[in-house]
Amino acid sequence: MMRRLFKPLWVLLAVIFLIEAWLWDHLEPIVERVVARIPLRAFKHWLAGKIAALSPAMTLIVFVVPAILLFPLKLLGLWLLAHEYWVSAVSTMVVAKFLGLGVTAFVFDLTRPKLLQMQWFAELHEWVLALRAKAAALVHPIKLRIREALRGDGDGWLSRTLRTIQRFRKRAHEAR
Repeated sequence: MMRRLFKPLWVLLAVIFLIEAWLWDHLEPIVERVVARIPLRAFKHWLAGKIAALSPAMTLIVFVVPAILLFPLKLLGLWLLAHEYWVSAVSTMVVAKFLGLGVTAFVFDLTRPKLLQMQWFAELHEWVLALRAKAAALVHPIKLRIREALRGDGDGWLSRTLRTIQRFRKRAHEAR
């Protein structure tokens, strides 16, 4: 009984986790392209060399620094939210989220070899990867049902509603 009650919560947490993982995977290359366009090649090369020369424990500090630097931006978002500047608050939080994930993914890519030398970090990394696979397995059947509904397979209410919306959109587009 209790398991049935908590299933929607676990699915929601899995979806949130997978969204974070998707953002991580897709923001890292974007940040790499942005960093590649910065005309400070010597600085980037110097930074990569310095990170390579650090111990694993010091590399962990380098990995954590972006989160610390973005913390004031998140506090600003909370302050804006508390003062009911809704659009500014949401915008600030979204920018902080994207910036934080992108920069952290980029820094993690640079620091990963050193970080994985620490046994506890390697175990944590494996646990997160296993958790990601478990979340994907939990959400996969739901994604399949959504895809089926979007394709119009079946005669359920969702399929009929989506087909009606598609017909309406087609007529509206043709009317232009």
